[in-house]
Amino acid sequence: MGQKTVRFSDFSGQLINDDEVPARIVVTEHPELADSPVEIEALVDEARAIEKAGMPVAIVDIYFPGDLPRRVAMEAAAFDKLATDKPMSELLAAARPARRAPRSAAAPAAREDRINYGTLEHAGKPHKGKTTDAEKQLVLDHLDEINERLAAENLRTISLTDAEHVERYGLERLAEEQASSFPGDRASNAA
Repeated sequence: MGQKTVRFSDFSGQLINDDEVPARIVVTEHPELADSPVEIEALVDEARAIEKAGMPVAIVDIYFPGDLPRRVAMEAAAFDKLATDKPMSELLAAARPARRAPRSAAAPAAREDRINYGTLEHAGKPHKGKTTDAEKQLVLDHLDEINERLAAENLRTISLTDAEHVERYGLERLAEEQASSFPGDRASNAA
């Protein structure tokens, strides 16, 4: 006897079919959020509706003298209007980088705080570090899904025609298969 797992959208309760990959939504800030970010699953159309309803925002930390910092999110256009001497784009380009909060010398960055590119959530994202075998395998096994996520996050996608991408993620076999299935494209690229 086998078991079948049935998945539902956390938003609507609608069934997520076996052939559908749900959208992952990570809520990082919300008035009702207790301590740390939470993850929910939704139908892709529901996630697209969130993206469409979204707006450009400015998230700023305000440090009043002698008080704890306060984080404020506001529409980017409203924030831009606060700059009356010169356009916000000029102000931001000329501003000095923010000082980081002081850290004790005994508290180096914890490994838990680092992004793990060897997970489906982060695999394929541009980064300067070494590409691990785990990340390469995830990209190889889930290239289309990862490219959809990257595109949704407005990041560059992984291209089988980009030699750097092919080498970085070990996609030589896939690139050769794609090239052999589209021989006309290969000839035009070589010209």
